[in-house]
Amino acid sequence: MFTIEHEFDSTVITLVDDGSVPLQEDVIINTFAECFTVEQFDARTETMQRITLSPEQVRDLAAALNLPEGVYQLPPVGQKG
Repeated sequence: MFTIEHEFDSTVITLVDDGSVPLQEDVIINTFAECFTVEQFDARTETMQRITLSPEQVRDLAAALNLPEGVYQLPPVGQKG
């Protein structure tokens, strides 16, 4: 299950683990014009863990989910390849 909320300066996507036990903590993705952040609460350390991705990294990740093993380089945004 997931939710999508539009804030003033970002879109917030929350991924809720409704799969098999043991369940993982919710994943929160904030999309801004200049970057994307992915956050998840770490119960072991009782802290929120965060990584920041550029738009290009998110584009590459989306492409990688549908490709077989290998090394790839996508053309720059706006360029056909």
